[in-house]
Amino acid sequence: MKVVLQRCKKANVTVNEEVVGEIGRGFMLLVGFQEGDTEQTCDWMAEKIIHLRVFEDENEKMNRSLLDEEGSILSVSQFTLYGDCTKGRRPNFMKAAKPEEAEALYEYFNKALRDKGVPIATGIFGEMMDVSLVNEGPVTLILEK
Repeated sequence: MKVVLQRCKKANVTVNEEVVGEIGRGFMLLVGFQEGDTEQTCDWMAEKIIHLRVFEDENEKMNRSLLDEEGSILSVSQFTLYGDCTKGRRPNFMKAAKPEEAEALYEYFNKALRDKGVPIATGIFGEMMDVSLVNEGPVTLILEK
């Protein structure tokens, strides 16, 4: 599982010119799955994300978590995170999980975050989406399990 996490002031995802998910301050996540990922992988990632201390405290140190900030998450499925560009000019997506498997894991991952008390907005799995955000910092991290 791979997640690109961006701390944001606001973010949204649009499908067919309609906003389907929108948040204020929190994290915008691009979420990809590979063969072999499991629900346990999702649980580990959800726990890691909500407790990452990447929000500034009163001393301008990154000491506060998403839970401390009462922030939200915009979660967007992104199989292209597993695009291999080492050969040729077209990415190879053979390492990405098959769509049925990835969709089930994506839904499980979002539920795991919700179960931890985090407000979640999402895109629509498998759809062409336009994603907008105001990256705060900017802070961008790549998490892999």
